[in-house]
Amino acid sequence: MIIRKKENWFKMLFVWHGSVLPRLLPRLFLLFILSLGVVYLRGMIFSFKVPLNPAPLTLFGFVLALFLGFRNNASYDRFWEGRKLWGALLNTSRSLTRQVLTLKNTKKTSLLPSDFINLLGAFIFALKHQLRGTDAYEDLQQRLHEYQMKVVAAAKYKPAVIMRLLGEWVQKAREEEIIDSIQQSRFDENFDKLSDIVGGCERIVSTPIPYSYRVLLHRTVYIYCFLLPFGLVDSLRWFTPLIVVFVAYTFVAFEAIADEIEEPFGTEANDLALNSMSVMIDETIHEMAGEKISNTQKQVQNIID
Repeated sequence: MIIRKKENWFKMLFVWHGSVLPRLLPRLFLLFILSLGVVYLRGMIFSFKVPLNPAPLTLFGFVLALFLGFRNNASYDRFWEGRKLWGALLNTSRSLTRQVLTLKNTKKTSLLPSDFINLLGAFIFALKHQLRGTDAYEDLQQRLHEYQMKVVAAAKYKPAVIMRLLGEWVQKAREEEIIDSIQQSRFDENFDKLSDIVGGCERIVSTPIPYSYRVLLHRTVYIYCFLLPFGLVDSLRWFTPLIVVFVAYTFVAFEAIADEIEEPFGTEANDLALNSMSVMIDETIHEMAGEKISNTQKQVQNIID
């Protein structure tokens, strides 16, 4: 994801990186060439004059814009739900860290708060890699013991297995009477929240917007754009290609943006910055434990995940 400070209105006209325009240029160029051909032939195909005028295209364009608005709203709802889930992950991680660090233990034990915090950090990175379908080995190896790594590496759903290890840590603390049943219950409440977060993220990944709906809208947008020059050629003449490309850019870009943010956990420019968020959550729980963290990521204007 690209995070920018607010640009000057004039500079924003020429922003390239992070825009969907580079992906659309071949399609817009094709429409431009088609429009030039339509103008050159004066809207005729094999001596047949295509009987189109701006009136029906204007009405149909208005309806199409409404459908694109609904499509973008549906995609943004998925994007925003994903962001809220990762915000909840930050809050729950801090709560669990605080609970572990404020335990008043007067007994000798092998349980260390740092082990729990490392497990929690491993959970965060495991979730990120599961959502993106990437290899979590390197991030997990830095945070897990050999036995834990062996157990987690063999699992398909690594965050769920790490949650079990977190629960085992708390259960062992209960058996050694480091915590009482009330404190254990409080830990379980936060574990339930972690489980809800994982389930919510998995729901977004495994339930895309219905394919038939996407295909229908996609076809409609391009059919409209290809018919547009025939409806404008008689009134605009050689200005037709410019107006067609401008209108097509608006409609096609809306569809491209909706497709991009529909899957918010990906690696495209406008997806959620999971790399940065994972590092930030991991850093904040270690800082709560008294560890020093680097300031290299502060005041970053352009972050690419």
